[in-house]
Amino acid sequence: MGKISRRASLAIIGAAPLAGALAVRAEEAGDGLSSSREVIRSRYFPNVTLITHEGRTVKFYDDLIKDNIVTINFMYADCGGVCPGITMNLAKVQKALGDRVGRDIFMYSFTLQPEHDTPAVLKAYAEMHGVKPGWSFLTGDPADMELLRRKLGFVDPDPEVDKDKSQHIGNVRYGNEPLQLWAACPGLANPQWIVESIGFVDWPAGRRGGR
Repeated sequence: MGKISRRASLAIIGAAPLAGALAVRAEEAGDGLSSSREVIRSRYFPNVTLITHEGRTVKFYDDLIKDNIVTINFMYADCGGVCPGITMNLAKVQKALGDRVGRDIFMYSFTLQPEHDTPAVLKAYAEMHGVKPGWSFLTGDPADMELLRRKLGFVDPDPEVDKDKSQHIGNVRYGNEPLQLWAACPGLANPQWIVESIGFVDWPAGRRGGR
């Protein structure tokens, strides 16, 4: 991926689908929070089946997102661009968050190359980067992975750039699903700044143990 400024990155974030969550909430205000939560779930969180780097089969919404505070990014194992730097950066974020990761904050990295990135490949990648429990690398059916990428807003507005995996968007989306609080930041931002950004959605309501 080419170098991207924070300003440009935030501009992309502003165009992402989940940025419309506030509009959805306002649209559904008359029906209450639970109703608007369901609207957001149905629009942006397809409950596709995935496999973790540890070989566990999970459902995207039911097992990973529902009731949790999460971070989400996309990568692929043999990426020679931005992926290694972002993974190393997120490893620092995981270290800074300590034992909260896997308890009330869950980190998820989804492959852009599911045809190649088997659970075994992702496991080797995670081990190489010192990934600890609470951070899962996931693969699945190529059509499902592409659906997730588009629904979650990891799409470049230029179709030609978007087709080139080496130029994929290097943002990290983070959110509190039960409270419908979602935002994103550049994956290469200062790790402490990312931790502080996660703190803006890190409210105590609605937490549970996730996978």
